[in-house]
Amino acid sequence: MLEVIQETLIDSIKILPFLFITYLIMEYIEHKMKEKSKKAIQKSGKYGPIIGSILGIFPQCGFSVSATNLYAGRVITLGTLIAIYLSTSDEMLPILISEQVSPIIIIKILITKVIIGIIAGFAIDIVINQIRKRKTSQDSIKSEKEEIDIGHLCEEEHCHCDEKGILKSAIKHTINIFIFIIIITFIINTAVYFIGEENISNLLLDTVFLGPIVAGLIGLIPNCAASVILTNMYLENVISAASLISGLLVGAGVGLAVLFKTNKNLKENIRIVILLYLIGVISGFIIQGLGINF
Repeated sequence: MLEVIQETLIDSIKILPFLFITYLIMEYIEHKMKEKSKKAIQKSGKYGPIIGSILGIFPQCGFSVSATNLYAGRVITLGTLIAIYLSTSDEMLPILISEQVSPIIIIKILITKVIIGIIAGFAIDIVINQIRKRKTSQDSIKSEKEEIDIGHLCEEEHCHCDEKGILKSAIKHTINIFIFIIIITFIINTAVYFIGEENISNLLLDTVFLGPIVAGLIGLIPNCAASVILTNMYLENVISAASLISGLLVGAGVGLAVLFKTNKNLKENIRIVILLYLIGVISGFIIQGLGINF
């Protein structure tokens, strides 16, 4: 156990400087782009899935929260919302950068998420439009948009938020995620020590259906924890690239929690979660079946 603790601390401390620099740069970008992103998605119209998927790759919980509010007010389509959820990367990007993962691998992961988001978003909107056309009478949908305190919510979930001061915000996020990485790395290292890396890998990597299914369930955790867990499991070779994509696609960050708060239709919210999960898991199976790796 002493070796496990020592290895955990050494591995975690190594990435600390890179994690801080990454967050500092990302905080600057987020503060500059926040309002522009929100306005862009509002004006996206039928091209919402494309714009939403591209903007969603920037790890900022404020954007997924804003998108959820916009959907609750029926400003954007369901396809656009799902596209944003699927492409949202949350803490994956800063962790991969801080671990000095090849830029090519990072780009491949992001592009994969964006493409799946665009395809799924357009497919959903097309199906919904066809269903509406077949209806003899359309029900008028009256939804009152409910704004929430994004800053307060993000602070609770330890994600990116509207804090004043880029430096202070970057330090806070670095500390929060660094502590979480230590905990997750310790759990993974402990499991590997007692169960064996080969046994875990055989279970999740060699079992065709289990990896994407389990990763998708992890992705349903409605905060930054999901992306941290999945990314570290991938870096430790516990899960495959296909399973990583499955979990990251399902993981919409704090957006899912906000969905149940702002959108009053509980059945619709449950259907959205199930749809998101199925898209993520099926995409993982397809990637796995095609033998795609990063």
